[in-house]
Amino acid sequence: MKKIASLFFLVIALVANSQNAKQSYSFSLEQAISHALTNNYQAINANRDIESAKQKKWETTASGLPQINAGLDYQNNFVIQKSVVPAEFFGGNPGEFAEVAFGTKHNMIARGTLSQLIFDGSYIVALQASKTYLKYYQNAKQKTDLEIREMVVNAYGNVLLAQESIAILEKNKASLSKTLFDTQQIFNNGLIEEENVEQLQITLASINSNLNNIKRLALISNNMLKIALGINLGDELKLTDQLDALTINNLDLAISESTFNVQDNIYFKMASNFEEQRALELKLAKSKALPSLAANVNFGYNAFGDQFEFFTPNQRWLNYSNLGVSLNVPIFSSLGRSAKTQQAKIAFEQAKTQLTETEQKLKLQYESSKSDYEFSIEEYATSKSNLNLAERIEKKQQIKFKEGLSSSFDFSEAQRQLYTAQQNYLQSMVNIINKKAALEKIINKN
Repeated sequence: MKKIASLFFLVIALVANSQNAKQSYSFSLEQAISHALTNNYQAINANRDIESAKQKKWETTASGLPQINAGLDYQNNFVIQKSVVPAEFFGGNPGEFAEVAFGTKHNMIARGTLSQLIFDGSYIVALQASKTYLKYYQNAKQKTDLEIREMVVNAYGNVLLAQESIAILEKNKASLSKTLFDTQQIFNNGLIEEENVEQLQITLASINSNLNNIKRLALISNNMLKIALGINLGDELKLTDQLDALTINNLDLAISESTFNVQDNIYFKMASNFEEQRALELKLAKSKALPSLAANVNFGYNAFGDQFEFFTPNQRWLNYSNLGVSLNVPIFSSLGRSAKTQQAKIAFEQAKTQLTETEQKLKLQYESSKSDYEFSIEEYATSKSNLNLAERIEKKQQIKFKEGLSSSFDFSEAQRQLYTAQQNYLQSMVNIINKKAALEKIINKN
């Protein structure tokens, strides 16, 4: 018995441990995008919106198909309503009235109804609207995918930027620490002034502060990427792409020279979809002036009795059935329908104006995004050249400083210039990746 109990608790512990175990992921940028398009929280709900829209479309379709309903009604007349009739009907005196109870104490009706809509203009419009409704959420899913793709690209680039920044700062710290140590020894020998040591200490303190800050930002950037990917914050995540390789892969001026077709843009499609919805609303308002025609077939059984014996063999059931046709013709609404139609028409005109505005804004946004991407490429080339110059200047100043031909201030200024050039170079690489992603989003490139 003890062995069985021990085995039971061991299984429970293993199950609990497996549920709490961290998962490990390793992604390139394209793999990260592919994973996010399936597992991102917004992507999951966007797929659910499409499924819900499909069910809504069928709900609308089914409302015009045959409907069958059944029911069972029971009534207990514990006090039967009475009426009065001339007493002479029952042998009484003329001019007098007698109270008579009509009906039975127990009544039951079993019924069934088959109804069918034959014509209704609003139903036809509703069918068209249900297709537009589904198309809207399909476009919304495509929009979500594009936004997720851009989000992952930006987050992935930020993580790589933080990692590269940490590596460079660690390298700068090690180099500066060695220089500070050598300078301290020279000062101890009385060959230089203490200001030279203090200046280097200031620079080293600044590097340490920046390094600690970047490490915190790296953790935040990594967690933001995990959220974009739809994985738990406690899971392990490794990025396999390198920042410089991604930058080279995203150097593509041909993309900015391609023709921009605004009709392919998802925001234009959604604005067009909105215009279509407003057009259908106008059509629906007009359809309210059309007649509607429906038919129904009713059938059932009635049973009556002063005793509750409806489910006994002796109970008598009386059947009935009928066919009905209902025609509704709108004639006059005191101009109420006309007012609704005019409101729908105004809303439709507004949607057309919004579509035109969206088209113009998207064209401007394309030109702006193309300009930003081209500038990022130019900035990358400039920052790369500036980095090479800053490295050469810093190296020369370091040699001069060690030989006593340059002051600590000049050397520190060269170091700060180098550190700035390093960060500008890293940021220029991330800018290329991000700006291209923004441009691809505009042209609807997956």
